[in-house]
Amino acid sequence: MRHLISAVAVTGCVITGFSVNSWAQNNSGFTLWSGVGRENQLNYYLDYGGQPNGWDRYRFKIPAKKLELGVAQIAISYPDYYDGKFDTKRVEVLAKGKKIPISEVKWDKENHVIQIEMEEPIQAGNSLEIVFSNVKNPPFGGMYYFNAQVLSPGDVPLPRYVGTWILSIGGG
Repeated sequence: MRHLISAVAVTGCVITGFSVNSWAQNNSGFTLWSGVGRENQLNYYLDYGGQPNGWDRYRFKIPAKKLELGVAQIAISYPDYYDGKFDTKRVEVLAKGKKIPISEVKWDKENHVIQIEMEEPIQAGNSLEIVFSNVKNPPFGGMYYFNAQVLSPGDVPLPRYVGTWILSIGGG
């Protein structure tokens, strides 16, 4: 009986250790003193752990409650001290797990913004996932604030701030 209890305890510790380690490297987690209200912090995942100067895949999430109007375009701005590199040919937008056709991805390096224009507007009330594959992380770790704005379809598209992803590179 004593061996059984020991085996269960060790197995529980090992499983808990793996899940906590994975969560800490791949989720926005809990951020203190960020300057961004909790209601405006968006979740993200770094598929390959966010190692400085390493290759990664960023998964930026926007919940449905933030998208009360349709989405024709997504603009993601980032700080001027972020020295990573994006592959504009390897960007995807998913709604309800399905790939949305993109008409154009523009990376304005000078103004530190990436614009993603959809072929057809995405209906309101869908959660979105923006996937950046083949990203080269900055050579040095740090905290990087990526701000999301969406433009709704129509004659006068209005940009709306929907939140901020607070990326931690080299923090796991």
